[in-house]
Amino acid sequence: MTAPLIRLRGVTKTYERGGEVLTVLDRLDLDIEKGGFYALMGPSGSGKTTLLNLIGGLDQGSAGEIVVNGEDIASMGGAELAGWRSSNVGFVFQGFNLIPVLTAQENVELPLLLTKLSRAERRKHAEVALGLVGLTDRRDHRPAQLSGGQEQRVAIARAIVTDPMLIMADEPTGDLDRKSAGEVLDLLTKLNESYGKTILMVTHDPAAANRAKKIVHMDKGRLGELADNRPALSH
Repeated sequence: MTAPLIRLRGVTKTYERGGEVLTVLDRLDLDIEKGGFYALMGPSGSGKTTLLNLIGGLDQGSAGEIVVNGEDIASMGGAELAGWRSSNVGFVFQGFNLIPVLTAQENVELPLLLTKLSRAERRKHAEVALGLVGLTDRRDHRPAQLSGGQEQRVAIARAIVTDPMLIMADEPTGDLDRKSAGEVLDLLTKLNESYGKTILMVTHDPAAANRAKKIVHMDKGRLGELADNRPALSH
């Protein structure tokens, strides 16, 4: 058996509020395969986004082990974790999070400002990423000049411009109409199947979840069933 790309053991996340301890994640064990496309589903407050943030290094747990590609990120300090995150993870959020005064090209280049690439190299990487999401002709447009679907595709280009091994998508179609949502999901599927990106996607939308290879159900900080979503091979 090949070792999983991501291995969680006993992962717990608690908060203290008014002297009361709130358990958001409760001793989770989970293995994520390299090249997998996983949908995290469950009611609001079930811990989906918290789990995504822990695996992506945006937050740190209260207990447990999170090993990603052989590295124990749960034991990393803030600066080390930030460096690991910028090299290994691309994030896509429901609200796009684009900078309004920057062009699509400049927004995509933002993560590369933390690298040693020259300005010309940054521009070339950004052009490749925009080409991949089909927006080369919109590279000089600012977010206000783009549709919601185009904004999310720019956000995906920004997420992949550093060539991360993981893509974390938190409700990536939540603010989009059905047609734009379908285009974004087509793109995520392409990144998974053609480019081998491992994708974890939080979603409430069954149509979005059906694009994933596996569906992880969560409720009250615990994992439910893990459903294999790939169609059976016909004989």
